[in-house]
Amino acid sequence: MAKKPFRVGMIGYGFMGRAHSNAYRKVGNFFDLEHEVVLQAVCARSEANAKAFADKWGYASVETDWRKLVERKDIDAIDICVPNNLHKEISIACAKAGKAVLCEKPLAMNVAEGEEMCEAIEKAGVPNMVWYNYRRVPAVTFIKQLIEEGRFGRIFHYRANFLQDWTISEDLPQGGTALWRLDAAAAGSGVTGDLLAHCIDTALWLNGSIADVNAMTETFIKERKHTLTGKVEKVGIDDACAFLCHFQNGSLGLFESTRYARGHKALYTLEINGERASAKWDLHDLHRLQWFDYKDEGKLRGWRSIHVSDHSGEQPYTDKWWVPGLQIGYEHSFVHQVADFLAGYAKGESVGPTFRDALETQRVCDAVLASAASKQWQKV
Repeated sequence: MAKKPFRVGMIGYGFMGRAHSNAYRKVGNFFDLEHEVVLQAVCARSEANAKAFADKWGYASVETDWRKLVERKDIDAIDICVPNNLHKEISIACAKAGKAVLCEKPLAMNVAEGEEMCEAIEKAGVPNMVWYNYRRVPAVTFIKQLIEEGRFGRIFHYRANFLQDWTISEDLPQGGTALWRLDAAAAGSGVTGDLLAHCIDTALWLNGSIADVNAMTETFIKERKHTLTGKVEKVGIDDACAFLCHFQNGSLGLFESTRYARGHKALYTLEINGERASAKWDLHDLHRLQWFDYKDEGKLRGWRSIHVSDHSGEQPYTDKWWVPGLQIGYEHSFVHQVADFLAGYAKGESVGPTFRDALETQRVCDAVLASAASKQWQKV
């Protein structure tokens, strides 16, 4: 039986554009799906750059105006890989055009924008998803399964961090195509929306809603030259953020993120402590789950390292790849996300994290920034 086409229009061609395009190209080789991805068009302001990207990744055509892309009848879904300040307008236009929407994280610049986006998407009834890809790392999905099986018992603590070091230099400018994440007008926030948003999404998925937060942020370099204006301007984003929180289930949370941790390029770790067991995961060793089970007795009780690559069907996604023991990596989390999205799309359903799920993460991010500004506890 011939597969139905799933025709994608991509807006943006940067790092995430490559990650998503790679996933679209690979998903049909490893997952049995009703739809076959067709890379129909890529859109960028520079026609030359768009054509170069299209040639490399196999897109059939290019556009330089995202509105024209959204209006095209030969496209089923729009993938939004542009700075955060453009998410709202494009998403709402996609909803009105009846297009499925896959949007990069964070959902929006703030909760108010996110609410508008959710309202438009849900009113139109279009399939939607936000690219919080770490949910699809097999070891992280495995933690979710273990929680649902009750193996942790009551959860007491959740802690996570996301550390980088790429903005330490005072000579690094802000703004423009490459450095928009340092420009508050384009990004909305710094590490809170860029890095902690990943940690928060995973935490909400694994451990449930967050009730309140107490946060602090810091901008270590107060002024930077702006790429677009050539002038030295105030830096409006947070370089570092840490917060405490209470989860609705009664557990405590501790989160930290910074771009000023020398030696760390992308250190994302999480740990969960329950009454019966604990688990730890590290993005740098992403196929391994560190596990402690209190019911283990005697001299062999202790932490163990589980290589999440088993093909028994009890570990998620791993039977789609190589033989047990041969690990997979970062790129595969995006392949898994596309596979899950397409499985839902075939049924006319959205698969989490949806826009509504991502709005909850946005609420936590906004509360974190409000708490840091007021120096008080803030309800979510």
